[in-house]
Amino acid sequence: MEIASLLHVLFLVAALQVKHFICDGPLQTLAMVESKGHYGRFLGLLHAFIHGAGTVLVLAAFGLAAPAILLLGLVDFVIHYHVDFTKENVVRRAGWTPSRSQFWWALSADQTAHQLTYLLITYFALRP
Repeated sequence: MEIASLLHVLFLVAALQVKHFICDGPLQTLAMVESKGHYGRFLGLLHAFIHGAGTVLVLAAFGLAAPAILLLGLVDFVIHYHVDFTKENVVRRAGWTPSRSQFWWALSADQTAHQLTYLLITYFALRP
């Protein structure tokens, strides 16, 4: 792989990770967190939509074609929503709280799934 191509991959993954930090940190409210475990609730959907929109913005900055940008933003929205929903339900049903190690395992699995999603998005965004 050429160094320019490798840098393109690394910068896109880094940009998606920064987007994730912004969307899961400052742009996420407590009400969104509380809604994520209830399928179809507006604030849980809004949280995932913000992630999808952030992905659209990142991919647009990398100059991808509009149909690919929108499709990959939708992919991020759908996967993000279901990963969060699953994690919230596992944690709630098991009664895990931050004082339990299982809570942190679930949170780590959730965050890993999101990061693996960004690798998948990068693959489809940059494949020849």
